[in-house]
Amino acid sequence: MIFTCLGILIRIFFNSYLNVFQKVLTNRGQKSSVINFYTYLGLSIAGIFFLNKTSAEVLPLAAVMGLLGALGNYFIIKALSVGELSTLAPINSYKPVVALIAGLIFLKEVPSIEDICGIVLIIAGTYFVLNTKGASNKKAVFYRVLALIFSASEAVVIKKIIQLSGVTNTFILWSLSGLLFSFLFMILSKNKPEIKSYKYQFLLILSVGIMQYATNYVFANMNVSSALALFQLSTILSVFLGANIFHEKNLKRKLAGSIIMVIGAIIIITL
Repeated sequence: MIFTCLGILIRIFFNSYLNVFQKVLTNRGQKSSVINFYTYLGLSIAGIFFLNKTSAEVLPLAAVMGLLGALGNYFIIKALSVGELSTLAPINSYKPVVALIAGLIFLKEVPSIEDICGIVLIIAGTYFVLNTKGASNKKAVFYRVLALIFSASEAVVIKKIIQLSGVTNTFILWSLSGLLFSFLFMILSKNKPEIKSYKYQFLLILSVGIMQYATNYVFANMNVSSALALFQLSTILSVFLGANIFHEKNLKRKLAGSIIMVIGAIIIITL
């Protein structure tokens, strides 16, 4: 349990900062599809040498995982390019609901009453953020909703592959399959594969790698929907980062919503 909690904290920290690096890169003019491609490329180069033999039944699932992951990451970056970090991050709190339904259908994971109550509180907290005047725009919210649907569905597939192939193999398959689809998206978008900042692209690759491995470890030890609910604690850090780095406003209201989410997460952890 101690290592699982540590994995959750690591995931929360690096997830918030990778969003910062994504936003910095888009602010500097680097296209979403290009950021996505180089992120998967860096992780694939680092991990391919550690890939162990895997069964044939995993490969179709890996393809689905790669498609969902590449789409989810692309739309997250797209949303950050036109919206506020401190507003878009709380929208991700709806991800546990998508994962709860998918996990119930495909993994037979039945959430407890306490899990459901916690998830409801986390979702309720988003009211205070999304009702902040001028906080975001419809296009950014639309992109973020698409991202959470794809990434929540991806989480269920990741859990299934972990059950079949283990945490490390799943991470490497995630990187390689995501590389394939992100490359296709970049080609289709016809964007020039130009890196605007090697420093921030490297920091993004490092943050995504640590975040995803910690995510896989937590998924191996918890229900997907409950894990995703706890991951939403990164919202608090994202709100502070948005206010301090990008000078985003309405901090108090966004923090109020975040505190409600924390209460929901505590219910999930302790009850």
